[in-house]
Formats: sequence, C-alpha cells, structure tokens
Amino acid sequence: MAEYPIEYYEFFVHFNEGDYYTCHDLLEEMWLTDRGNLFLKGLLQMSVSNYHYEYGNVKGARAMMEVAHNYLQHYRPHHWGLSLEPVMAFIEECLKIFPKDMDRVPYEEVPFLPKLPRLFMNLDD
Repeated sequence: MAEYPIEYYEFFVHFNEGDYYTCHDLLEEMWLTDRGNLFLKGLLQMSVSNYHYEYGNVKGARAMMEVAHNYLQHYRPHHWGLSLEPVMAFIEECLKIFPKDMDRVPYEEVPFLPKLPRLFMNLDD
C-alpha cells in the first residue's frame, strides 16, 4: 500500500463528515508545498465549492466546482489511491444542480437551495 501525507488521509475523514472548511485547510497546506500538484488543487477546489454552497455563495460554488472538474479531469481514472470516476460523477451532478440564475442567497435561505448529492470517498489501495 502506498503511503501519502497524513493530511491526505485526514482529508478523507473530514470530507466524509462534511467538514469542508477543514478539508480546505488540510489540502491547502499540502498544495502550498507542491503548487504544481493540480490533483490536490482539484480536491481543494471541490471542497471549497461545497463550503461556499453551504453558506449561500452559489456563484462561488459553481466557479470552484468547474475549476475542480478541469483539474481532476486529467487524473482520471485513478490517482493517489483514489478512483476518480465517482468524484467526477459527483462534480458533474453538482454542476447540473447549482441554480444557474442565482449568485448568492442569504444564509437563512440556504435550506431552500436544491440539495447536493453526498460523496463518500476512500482510498482504494
């Protein structure tokens, strides 16, 4: 089994718990030491997208998810022990669900936004 930075393992735990803010911090710390790693940048942007959506920033969520899709596309079908097909399906579904005619909603209106699917990720190896 391959070994990865501890932050990468922690990312999966926090993502699966829906703690997208912590995911951002974990991945950013790794990415800042290897800015050419667009795989990490894609996972980072996907996490940020979920975080933005939870707080009503629909435009920001849409933009970050589009960037995540572009970055992760190049690592299909499998990279760093992660099968990217379920991740890409999740991203593509979110992009269909994000309201196109809306930029932001007040926090108290977030519960009325369309619900995003849940993605549970784990390492294959």
